[in-house]
Amino acid sequence: MINQEQRKQINEGQGMIAALDQSGGSTPKALAAYGIQPQDYANDDEMFALIHQMRARIMTAPAFTGDQVIGAILFERTMDGSVEGMPVPKYLWEQRRVVPFLKVDKGLEEIQDGAQILKPMPELDALCGRAVEAGIFGTKMRSVIHENDAAGIAAVVNQQCKLARQILEHGLVPIVEPEVNIQAPDKADCEATLKAAIRGGLNHLQPGQEIILKLTLPEKPGFYQELVDHPRVLRVVALSGGYSRNESNRRLAANPGVIASFSRALTEGLSLDQSDADFNATIAQTIEETVTASRT
Repeated sequence: MINQEQRKQINEGQGMIAALDQSGGSTPKALAAYGIQPQDYANDDEMFALIHQMRARIMTAPAFTGDQVIGAILFERTMDGSVEGMPVPKYLWEQRRVVPFLKVDKGLEEIQDGAQILKPMPELDALCGRAVEAGIFGTKMRSVIHENDAAGIAAVVNQQCKLARQILEHGLVPIVEPEVNIQAPDKADCEATLKAAIRGGLNHLQPGQEIILKLTLPEKPGFYQELVDHPRVLRVVALSGGYSRNESNRRLAANPGVIASFSRALTEGLSLDQSDADFNATIAQTIEETVTASRT
């Protein structure tokens, strides 16, 4: 059963969704930006322990509460970890009033028809079951579109929608993330093709079923308004996609009804060497600026 208090917060909350879900491929870059280099850890276990410490520092910052951070997307190891002696999902909701989500994808296939679909997820049902037991509200899975190829974009959306229906059967709300590469030379055309494909995919949802869309900030302001207003879409959130925080927020402010779900832009300016006071001040400013842009 979907937690209706959490659903209301995601649907109506005037804030952002923090993306704390870097996986094995993206964790080294996130740690390097934070000031921890590859030579500082010997293996994956040490690497993931270090990124968990960084995430815990973010989650325990005074500004990281449901007043402004309405949700947080977690890596599987983060879901299974703890903060201040509590399981992370329980801590987020009970202590911070932040709705927990789980990244469920296992990475991307090679580029075909200008896009990357998701690798197979044979254990998705089992993972969704564990997520429900842990108190997770929803899931997230990311595909990438690199060029305006109708076949590639259709493959991305069809796969995402099929998996979303599977996830919905577990009582979880899926975040569908068909990212458009910000370096795509025909980015605006990609977005037009993608929007049409998403409209078709939404028609296959049953009455009462809802998804969240996580989309690249578009070239045309307000371009996804019809998706914001769609009855099967609980919320439209935006990824930063490699844009700087300032550029992300500028674009976000031009898209009413869309809120931020940033990863790299969220952690920009944070470092291991900062005092707790400086770290907390930096994350507070980041959250305030991003939430202000989200509230347009």
